[in-house]
Amino acid sequence: MILAVVLGWQTALAVISPLLTRWLGRNAGYVLAVGYLIAAGLLLTRLPVILDDRAVAVSWRWLPSLEVSAALRMDALSMVFALLALGVGAFIMAYCPRYLSADVRHGGLYATMTLFATSMLGVVLANELVVLLVFWETTSILSFVLIGLGGRPDATGPAVRALLVTVAGGLALLAGVVVLTVHLGTSDLDAILADPQRLTGGPALAAGALIVVAAFTKSAQVPFHFWLPGAMVAITPVSAYLHAATMVKAGIYLLMRFSAMFGGRWPWDVTLIVVGLLTAVVGALIALRQYDLKALLAYSTISQLGLLVGVVGVGTPASDAAAILYTVAHALFKATLFMLVGIIDRQAGSRDLRRLSGLRQVMPVTVGLTALAAMSMAGLPPTIGFVGKEAIFESLSGAQGAPLLGWSAAALGVLASVLTFAYAARLVHGIYAGAVQQRQLREPSWSFLAPAAVAAVIATVLGPTVGVLSPLVQRAADDARPQGVPPYLAFWHGFTPALGLSALTVLLGVLLFAFRARTDRIVRAVPTTRPFAESWERARAGLLRLGALVARPAHPPEPAPYLARPVLALVVLAAVAVGTSGRLPAPAGDPDRWGDWLLLALLVGILGALVLTRSALAAIGLTGVVGLLLSAWFLTAGAPDVALTLMLVEVLTVVVVMLVLRQQPARLASVGRPVGVAASALLAVAAGVAATAVTAASAGRRELSAAGRWYLDRAEELTGGANTVNTILVDFRALDTLGEAVVLAAVALGLVRLGRDVARPAGPGGVEAIGGDVVLTLAHRVLAPVMLAASVVLFLRGHEQTGGGFIGALLAGTAVGLGQLAHPGGTPLLGRLRAVPLLAVGLLVAVGVGVAPAVAGRPLLTPVTVSLPAPVPSVSSSLLFDLGVYLMVLALVVAAVRRLAGTPGGRLPDPEVVR
Repeated sequence: MILAVVLGWQTALAVISPLLTRWLGRNAGYVLAVGYLIAAGLLLTRLPVILDDRAVAVSWRWLPSLEVSAALRMDALSMVFALLALGVGAFIMAYCPRYLSADVRHGGLYATMTLFATSMLGVVLANELVVLLVFWETTSILSFVLIGLGGRPDATGPAVRALLVTVAGGLALLAGVVVLTVHLGTSDLDAILADPQRLTGGPALAAGALIVVAAFTKSAQVPFHFWLPGAMVAITPVSAYLHAATMVKAGIYLLMRFSAMFGGRWPWDVTLIVVGLLTAVVGALIALRQYDLKALLAYSTISQLGLLVGVVGVGTPASDAAAILYTVAHALFKATLFMLVGIIDRQAGSRDLRRLSGLRQVMPVTVGLTALAAMSMAGLPPTIGFVGKEAIFESLSGAQGAPLLGWSAAALGVLASVLTFAYAARLVHGIYAGAVQQRQLREPSWSFLAPAAVAAVIATVLGPTVGVLSPLVQRAADDARPQGVPPYLAFWHGFTPALGLSALTVLLGVLLFAFRARTDRIVRAVPTTRPFAESWERARAGLLRLGALVARPAHPPEPAPYLARPVLALVVLAAVAVGTSGRLPAPAGDPDRWGDWLLLALLVGILGALVLTRSALAAIGLTGVVGLLLSAWFLTAGAPDVALTLMLVEVLTVVVVMLVLRQQPARLASVGRPVGVAASALLAVAAGVAATAVTAASAGRRELSAAGRWYLDRAEELTGGANTVNTILVDFRALDTLGEAVVLAAVALGLVRLGRDVARPAGPGGVEAIGGDVVLTLAHRVLAPVMLAASVVLFLRGHEQTGGGFIGALLAGTAVGLGQLAHPGGTPLLGRLRAVPLLAVGLLVAVGVGVAPAVAGRPLLTPVTVSLPAPVPSVSSSLLFDLGVYLMVLALVVAAVRRLAGTPGGRLPDPEVVR
């Protein structure tokens, strides 16, 4: 249960982040940092259990029909990555208050970063492939939001590129999940990894390849590495978190986790070693030519991620331990360097090394901390980076599977490390040596330096005391790939070949730095990521052009050609369906229902008048009459819920159309030539006949289905509701209803967003005129209270009788629309309704009611009835769920009405202000 508590805790932190920023401003970051540390502390309480080789797990039924559970599991490997996400996240949150400007609310940034951390936790704690996939894609979406969150015009391209590349990897992971689930008969990750030999042959090769692609896109391996440097347009705290402990580390985790299944197969091992070490060398070469500090660190991340991928591919207990240890080291020194670069940028106004010389004289503490972190990145003692680099050298030299593979891998690892030493030395020398170019600089406040200082000290102290980490790292390596006991981690192993390779790295790195002018001329010939990015953009542009070409027939300048194709397709498909179904069944029912024929005759006459009229007002009225007649028809056929819903929709449609046509001509445009009119009429009649025939052949002339009979017989017994239609919506198909409601919420948010750009029509003096039609005003004053009261009644009685949240919200929305027609400047009560709060509350209520049963170990969305003391009636969770639906539907109507009325932001001005 502790895992669910931690995820819930992090989600709660994200939810309250905007509120915290209202109270504390940017200092809310300190509270969130403490919250991250509390979550890390909760996980650490299970450390003894983890070290005892016992995992912590929790599971709830999620999709029973598919045998998919919402399952979480934490072993030592998961704990390492979870603690990194939370620990580094705490540093970043404590760093944000001094980095961010004080005159802006940063609730959105804090909330998104906290959700980002939660998603990373979900990835590493998921014990179900479907859950893993959901959190994996969530990290891609949230990283897209974070990269573009600064509002910079040049952030859109890199954010979209990062999203497309990582989501493409997510599709590969989806395909891999499907392959594994279909061939193994389960999506339980623990069960899949427990017996890796069950998957062999083609499925193993396909699943392994797909998972490798997913990991390479997320961890920026060649040829997918081009998205990561572009993501540097994000603000420094986002870059630090993304590079150090979250987004890119998800790919490393995925490779480590699935090495238990695919490790030891030569395609997996060789691919990881070759691509990883190639990425390490290419990234280091490009980093060596950078003058922008953030760009240098970005390419450095690509290089070190490649080194980690290569070590994972070696596939020995020592290599797994080395990869885990260096993951910890990289998180510490990379987060430190990004934070310090942000400080230098804030103080000096530049990240260009050529303009930052001599900072030691004015910012000695900052320069000293940068040197400590750079030492760890370069692999110098006494830092943890030195211990991790030695472990990597030892692991690479032991790679097996091909002749000379070990020495080749070690040589490439040394080459990447030499280049790393060279650009680390270049970084420190650039800000340390030379004369001061900006004498107005000064050391930042200790509150600004503290997060980076603590991380730098930890990275340094953990070198000599690395034995403290050894039990957890050894256990994590064994959990990643149970094949033997990993070696004990120590700062000094004596004079070993790895120590010799470290000395060689330092020597060659010093030479490269000493002859940096000549080195620069050589590395200038190395291509950057631009060719990859340009190829990607060309491919994307070509795909968009192809899409536009395919979609061109669906975007004619007039609606008639657009409608003709789908309607004609409907006629053809209906003819095929009816022709293959045999004879239509004989008509059944009461032949004496002459009222049906009367309604049909009225409908035909009104539709004819609707087609012929050129008056916009007459067209609105006739459209409403058609809907009311159909409602009456449904009512006589015994479907009161459908009849009431259709009637309310028709009334609301009339209100909406009137809002649209207020600014339009009173006469409708001519329909064109008689030949076009005749063809349209013929096609319309054919479509009507086809729809009637298909309905009769498929469902119109048969007894009630077995499913329908089951609902009628069992619904009240199982749910306590007598209204079968409502129980299907809020009990049996609650998940489907929730999905539809979320779609409504997304549409409403889009309308609110669009409404912000709408210019309000101005009356005399630049203020929208107040006052509407006298009849509408009187009708609103009389009817609005009645409509709202009836809306509440319909909502409350929905589980037992005709009504429900959807119907009640439609009636309340009609009152809102009527008020807008009567009072264009805003009504005293309904004019103050806002779509976004309604959406937020409705979504939280619906989701909360759905998730609540999982706390008690029951399936999601299980109906629960809470008995209250008399005379208070019992409250069903179905009622609360329906309340969420009510609020979201009402929010959509409010947003649509405000949007059509031309008021920005989905909110009408206060009448008092307008007056």
